Amino acid sequence: MRSLAVVLSAVLCAAPALAAAPKTPAPPAKAAAKAYDPGFSKIMIVIFENTNYPEALKQPFFKRFAETGALLTNYHAITHPSQPNYVALVAGDTMGVIDDGHYDIVGKSLADLLAAKGVSWGVYAENLRGVCAKADKQGLYRRKHEPFISFKNVQSDPRLCRRIRPASALAGDIKAGRVPDFSLYIPNMNDDAHDTNAAYADKWFRRRFGPILADKKLMKTLVVVATFDEDWKTQQNHIYTALNGAGVEPGARSDARWDHYSLLRTVEDAFALGTLGRNDAKAAPIEGIWRKK
Repeated sequence: MRSLAVVLSAVLCAAPALAAAPKTPAPPAKAAAKAYDPGFSKIMIVIFENTNYPEALKQPFFKRFAETGALLTNYHAITHPSQPNYVALVAGDTMGVIDDGHYDIVGKSLADLLAAKGVSWGVYAENLRGVCAKADKQGLYRRKHEPFISFKNVQSDPRLCRRIRPASALAGDIKAGRVPDFSLYIPNMNDDAHDTNAAYADKWFRRRFGPILADKKLMKTLVVVATFDEDWKTQQNHIYTALNGAGVEPGARSDARWDHYSLLRTVEDAFALGTLGRNDAKAAPIEGIWRKK
């Protein structure tokens, strides 16, 4: 009995020491991986007009832009004529727009998603006279080619509307390092090929964007997308779209079918904006052209 008591006493005395033994530290939690991370922090979309895919691709600068960047060989516009495609690109739907007339659209657009997440955005529109101008025509500028101004909540909110500016503002923004995270560049009716042709637009693209693409500091974070609103009235609506800059694998090609909703979804997912719950919600972001991490 005395031996049993000694054993029990020893166990009880050791218990506190066992309870106080240090625990093995847990490994640090890994940061959650970003679901979609194409490798750019800024994106600028330049929109040209009314050109069939082969015609655009044979132009020297469009061809070089695709060869040194990435070409989407099976990219399609949504409909005809022009304006519904511009609206679809920023709204995930044509929003009842069926022609190139004057529309004041009630509903959310990409502008709302960007503003809600604090992501900077802007529009550079050639020949636009003044910030947030609402006129349908100003020289070679056409409102039908600048989609954000057609949304009533953008028109009525100075904080949003002042982001629609003349294209001349771009040079100052580049110099000051304040190019927004998302931007549209809207060429005028000559420079976008609407009133001219693909060769004219190609020469303009080289003059205007050649120096931008050569700016190594800017292009370290920026990807430039060159696309067209629609082809020349064919049922296929097959259009040239290429990307060049941050995150892009030079020489990459994707033969998967993409469209303006895919490009919108790419922007939404890259900035973790969520979707507008329209056709963008069903679209997949563009894949197969980004540098491997």
